[in-house]
Amino acid sequence: QVQLVESGGGLVQAGGSLRLSCAASGLTFSRSTMGWFRQAPGKEREFVAVIDWSGGITRYVDSVRGRFTISRDNAKNTLYLQMNSLKSEDTAVYYCAADPAPILRVGLSDYRYWGQGTQVTVSS
Repeated sequence: QVQLVESGGGLVQAGGSLRLSCAASGLTFSRSTMGWFRQAPGKEREFVAVIDWSGGITRYVDSVRGRFTISRDNAKNTLYLQMNSLKSEDTAVYYCAADPAPILRVGLSDYRYWGQGTQVTVSS
């Protein structure tokens, strides 16, 4: 079965950096669109970033553009999210998600597979 396992979350001070990873198995990773989403306490899950199967096309939510970078290593079946200049409002559980369709989409319902999430806490 499909498994997405996030890692790399933790506690960091405002202005710091973290790198999240998502190890994928059970799907054709190299042909899947991959996304990062997050859910802050008391809020709905929201789109953060998406990358196409080749890694050549990316999209970001406005609030993280210029600070976060999504990337992938298809040889390792791994998705990454480099987060720099972190702010307290970035505090959330971060989820990776896979969409087997080769289309860049940002809606939660577009993604078939989800990881369990990793907590990111930014202290101010």
